[in-house]
Amino acid sequence: MTQHVRDIMTAAPTTVGPHTSVAEVARVMRDRDLGAVLVTDGDELRGLVTDRDLVVRSLAEGGDPEQTTVAGACSEDLVTVAPDDELDSAIRLMREHAVRRVPVVEQGHAVGVVSLGDAAMERDPDSALGDISVARPNT
Repeated sequence: MTQHVRDIMTAAPTTVGPHTSVAEVARVMRDRDLGAVLVTDGDELRGLVTDRDLVVRSLAEGGDPEQTTVAGACSEDLVTVAPDDELDSAIRLMREHAVRRVPVVEQGHAVGVVSLGDAAMERDPDSALGDISVARPNT
């Protein structure tokens, strides 16, 4: 049976505006146990920011995290998929573009995120990546 992105995506993704401070985004990630959030301007998807992006593109540059906005830390050249795309196609895109998370867009609006961990859990839950994906975070 063909699987679609909609079958495994995380629906109703957490979003922040481009003018949200890096510190606030970090708090959102911490409070919601997330490794990535989408950056939207109104209904328009502007980017995706990961916890690693916050460190490498923002904190390492020495700016004040309360004053620096997430706009400079997010990935803007996004690869996206649609909910009805086949899962195999989404996995191929992740591999081709070396990304771990892909926003799911329907009619121009972000409706979810599909991750490499989601795919691993669906395809091979006993794999190392599958095990890591379901493990409780180290806190």
